[in-house]
Amino acid sequence: MPLIQSVPSYRPPFWLPEGHTQSMFTALFRKINNQAPNRERLILSDQDFVDLDWYIDAPLSEKPLLIISHGLEGSSQAQYVKGLAKTMIEQGFNVLAWNFRSCSGEMNLKLRFYHSGATEDLEEVIQTCIQRGANRIYLAGFSLGGNLTLKWLGEQGQNHPNLIRKAVAFSVPLHLSSSSRKLARRENGLYTHRFLQTLLSKAKEKAVLFPTAVDVAILKRIKTLREFDDVITGPLHGFKDAEDYYEQNSSLYFLDKIQVPTLVVNAQNDPFLSPECLPASLASNWENVFLELPTQGGHCGFYPSDYRGTLWSEQRAMNWFLNKETINYVE
Repeated sequence: MPLIQSVPSYRPPFWLPEGHTQSMFTALFRKINNQAPNRERLILSDQDFVDLDWYIDAPLSEKPLLIISHGLEGSSQAQYVKGLAKTMIEQGFNVLAWNFRSCSGEMNLKLRFYHSGATEDLEEVIQTCIQRGANRIYLAGFSLGGNLTLKWLGEQGQNHPNLIRKAVAFSVPLHLSSSSRKLARRENGLYTHRFLQTLLSKAKEKAVLFPTAVDVAILKRIKTLREFDDVITGPLHGFKDAEDYYEQNSSLYFLDKIQVPTLVVNAQNDPFLSPECLPASLASNWENVFLELPTQGGHCGFYPSDYRGTLWSEQRAMNWFLNKETINYVE
């Protein structure tokens, strides 16, 4: 499908002039007061677990269901998850915000945890919803969760459950290797330091639980996210190293196989994303994927100049799901 631009396009407040401020303000200062979800522990086929937060007021068969996947070291309590949940609840949706392994506040049981391409867990979540009667399913993913969602859709291809109606993904590192290099730049040190501290804390906990599999001495030498992926994420999940992990799990390579109408929105000033994650020249090759590249927005930011409780991205997702959008075809 062609490259598109929605109307109205995103416009930031004058006091959020560039990608870093647009990313950080929303993450640090926006608060969402949702109804308390009902939490359920889903036991996976390998006897590990993920925790599900349900916002439902009717049987799954009676309303459309939105399944939301969060970003790196996020959770179902991230403001961007709760904000989209609130928006779609107001539109008559049931919502499921699920937590990846180790992300709900309690360490998972197995040596492995989560990663950008762990679509087997999303598959189990979706199949659970279908078994319980969900018959109109919509998917949303942010950052790592966006990559995960897109990869799952591409893997399904023609065999996707016909109950999956539409999908949207925001701020997606479509090409993981180049995105990791972008994140390693000095100007992104604040983000990477925060991610690395929580990831290393989890890895140290794994070292206590599985002392023969995780070497604490090696953990002390890890200084970058790529080093963490090289030593921990890759090997723990069956990949040779970081580069092998990135190459096998970048959703960019799965977009042409997606058969569900899917919107991908990546801001051009997103500090996390490399040029390879803004593939305007490839958009016409994808039959079912619409690519939107607003000039502003940051990473999971999109705080609008006329903020009234809803982010531009949440309004954009709602319009996409409900077929209320107005778009211009860029090419």
